[in-house]
Amino acid sequence: MPRRSVPVLVDTNVILECHRTTSWRALTGGYRIETVGECITETQTGFQNRRPEQWIDEAALRKSLARVNAVSDAERAAAAVRESQFAALDPGERDLWAHALTRTGAWVLCGPDRASLRMGVRLGLRDRLVSLEELLSDIGHRPKPELRKPYTARWLADCLNELIVLESGKLP
Repeated sequence: MPRRSVPVLVDTNVILECHRTTSWRALTGGYRIETVGECITETQTGFQNRRPEQWIDEAALRKSLARVNAVSDAERAAAAVRESQFAALDPGERDLWAHALTRTGAWVLCGPDRASLRMGVRLGLRDRLVSLEELLSDIGHRPKPELRKPYTARWLADCLNELIVLESGKLP
């Protein structure tokens, strides 16, 4: 049973890093992990650049998730109208944010993409951004090999502080 009932929205990068560090089972066992269809698609591209043990079985991935959320063109359009930087996101992050902005209730988003983090800061949602390291630490999982730097709590804090300073003159 997940320790947290708050849904955790993850991007493609988090899925790939969890598989690289054999942390996926721990993450999905400790949290209600959700993503969007585009992020699933992205896990299936570029596999030729990964070692066979890093390939991700799509059916197993879908089965391990609490939910794979569909995103409509209307949701993408609403997000684009709400935030001008929406178009700067990669397709997976764009759909993840389009979906996130339709949610009511509590949720957090885990993903190290700087454009995605900037979106969170610009929307005033930085308190919903969480590092993979924080999530895994909370459930007592220590990945081996270690997480790459952009998945650490320190990197996220530094990045958010930098983005807050950069965006401070642009925020309403």
